[in-house]
Amino acid sequence: MAILDIFGTQNTLWTSLFRRVLTRDVLATISIAVLGIFLFTAISADFIAPFDPLKTSNDTFQHPSWHFLFGTDDLGRDVFSGVVHGSRSSLMFSVFVSLASGLIGVLVGATAAFAGGLVDDVLMRLTEFVLIPPRFFLALVVAALFGTSFLYLVIILSFTYWTTMARLVRAQVLSLKERPFVEAATALGASRTRILLFHILPNAFPVIVTQIMLTVGSVILLQASLEFIGIGDADRISWGSMLHNGQHFIRDGWWMVVFPSLALALLVLALNILSDALNSTLNPKTRPVYPDKAV
Repeated sequence: MAILDIFGTQNTLWTSLFRRVLTRDVLATISIAVLGIFLFTAISADFIAPFDPLKTSNDTFQHPSWHFLFGTDDLGRDVFSGVVHGSRSSLMFSVFVSLASGLIGVLVGATAAFAGGLVDDVLMRLTEFVLIPPRFFLALVVAALFGTSFLYLVIILSFTYWTTMARLVRAQVLSLKERPFVEAATALGASRTRILLFHILPNAFPVIVTQIMLTVGSVILLQASLEFIGIGDADRISWGSMLHNGQHFIRDGWWMVVFPSLALALLVLALNILSDALNSTLNPKTRPVYPDKAV
């Protein structure tokens, strides 16, 4: 019964949150619509794209037209099909990395804060150690040693992106474990594991979701940067690889750079705006105050 109450409370919280964001924040509403379009495009890429994005043809450097909406590149590949399939690659990669790193960060941060003492010190020193090497440089080293496959990049970035989540969750748990409801649960005989899983972490869930959304945008940019310098899975079309190819022909084929760049910027901007709106709505210190309307 307690579990149902917790999830019922969280459902009510998120329903109220999104209702507030949708009705009072125009930019956040637009961002949700943009993210919905990108998500639909990524899921339906095989049906939306009119051509195989990797198939070459003799129609090289075709300007944007009704037949080739975003034109073609130096090998005759359809740019629109590349942008559509690139949305799937970017979202799939970033979501995998964000969820995996988020899970690691939650486990490390919650364990450190709730256990305290030596465990907290060791885990925080580990977090600081992982923060030292730049992610971009680490990805370069891993690519040189093991190759540039999709799986390798997901694994290495998942083990470098969890640090921010760990520190945020640790701070939240340290604050929440001193609250009266935790003392009440302890007095009723609840175990430490039960208190952490069903009383503390659900209250930290909004912060976790907000950080995951920010991580998605960051990973998309990092993936595009790696692909831009030629580090990525050659069997997958991506916006970064399209920009890498288009930079050599920007005078003859400006559309090869403009359209992938616009898609990349639009998706990251929408994620950041929505994350900021969620943070402002959830954080009592920055939450806007709206006067009640007369009935």
